[in-house]
Formats: sequence, C-alpha cells, structure tokens
Amino acid sequence: MIADCEVIDFHGHVGRWDALDMADDPDRMLFAMDRAGIDRACLFNIFHPDGRRGHDLTAAFVTRHPDRFIGFAYASPLWPDDPVPELERAIDELGFRAIKIYPPYTPYNLDNPVWDPIYRFADTRGLALISHTGSEATCPPRLFANVAARFPNAHFVIGHSGNIEPHRSEAIAVARAHRNVYLETCSTFRAPGVIEKLVAGAGAARVLFGSDIPLMDPRPQLGKILTADIGHDDKRQILGNNARRLLHL
Repeated sequence: MIADCEVIDFHGHVGRWDALDMADDPDRMLFAMDRAGIDRACLFNIFHPDGRRGHDLTAAFVTRHPDRFIGFAYASPLWPDDPVPELERAIDELGFRAIKIYPPYTPYNLDNPVWDPIYRFADTRGLALISHTGSEATCPPRLFANVAARFPNAHFVIGHSGNIEPHRSEAIAVARAHRNVYLETCSTFRAPGVIEKLVAGAGAARVLFGSDIPLMDPRPQLGKILTADIGHDDKRQILGNNARRLLHL
C-alpha cells in the first residue's frame, strides 16, 4: 500500500440494486474500504428519476461518515424541470463536489445539446463531471471530444475509460486531445496492462482511481493500480492527488 497518499475512490454508488446484491449499507462499504486502504469514496445516486430525492438520500448517507464519503450530484435531461436549481442546491447547500450523468438511462447521446444546461453549469463552476461510457449507443467515449471543446472550464471524467476496446483507445485519444478530459479506471478489464496503457496514452495526471463500490469489490480494482508497472509518483497521482485537485479538497 502507498502510505504517503490519501486514496480517493472517484466512482461509487448510493442506493440498492437487489438483482446484483448491491446494498445501501455504509458499514459494508466501509469494511471493504478499510481492508483495501481507501480513505474516501465519491458517491452518487442514479436510481431515482427526480434529482431531489436522490440527492437527499446521498446527503443522508454521506452525513453518517462525512470524513469518509464525498457526495456527487446526479443530473439528467429527462427531469421535467430545469436541472440548474437542483444542481445549485446539491452543490451549494448539500456540499456535493462534482456531477454524475448516466446517458444509458436516456435516449440522448452524451454530446446532444439537451445535456448542455448540465455541462454549462459544470463549466461555469469549474466542476468535474463524470459520465458512464462504454459500448452503449449513447456514450462511446469519442463523443466527449464534441463536449470538452465547447465547455473548456469543466473537467470531464470518462467513467470506465470506455471499458473495453475499441472504446478504451477512443477514451485515451480524447484525453490526449483535450486537457480537460480525464480517464477513470473502474471495471476496465480484459487484459493485463490497462493502467500502463492509460498512463502511457494520456499521462498519470489525467487518470483517476475508481472502483464502482459497492457494485464491485474495490480491492481488485485497487490492486491493478498498485501492481502496475508505473512509477511511484504516477500511482500517487492516480490514487488520490488528481482527485484532490479536481474536487478542490
């Protein structure tokens, strides 16, 4: 374990997903975090169609252990009302640090202008925004090239780094072309050497550790970074220092 770095998990969930045995249990989450050596986890709730209910549940969860959990807002173009007032409440009143979107819940590609009010809010505030990406039609990583250029003050985090090829290489290409795009590591799989490829392609300063806790056990997700053939300083950046910078901690 790297003892001289605060480890921050950039990708975690609040809520229940019974079909996948994902429980809404902070004690169970803390058990896994403690065994892995994770200091803090960033959490969001994507399971409610209205922002207020999900944000209130996230805030209640985070409040139980505010030294270990960091709340993220969740936003969707499917909300019946303008998303900005609820985002303002989440960031300014509830103290959330970033925004999560999940395009597969919508019919809209992530570069569709319907997302622009959310992106504009992140851009105005200089916030990080993390999106699920992968093989789904709405969210291949290459679409972020169309977004990052239009909103240069936001920090766009490509969740899962596209996960598998060819989407992983798309994610790296976008991060290389746009300095406000970052790659997040959770559930990237299929072959050893994924972390080395992300670092070689985009640089360690643009890679963030994430685990998908509690949907996934964070220990193997952390292990692929700890055992990667990269430098000690690169690991420190990925495991926590980049997150601290993006989240203004």
